Amino acid sequence: MTRTDSVVRAEGMNALLEKLGRVDAERFVALLLREPFDYTIWRETLNNEDINLRELSRRAMEDIKKQQV
Repeated sequence: MTRTDSVVRAEGMNALLEKLGRVDAERFVALLLREPFDYTIWRETLNNEDINLRELSRRAMEDIKKQQV
């Protein structure tokens, strides 16, 4: 059974609140709305590579800079 957009939105926000807390969850949503960054496409480009956090961050910053041009 497919869940409605409202249910997915509510469950997603609840997951963010549980994991990040109220302030950081709202900050995360604001960042998504503010940045012209498509996480889904970017994540697919990683091809499930086993990379460390520093390398992941470096690549994310490179991709953000490319989109700002």
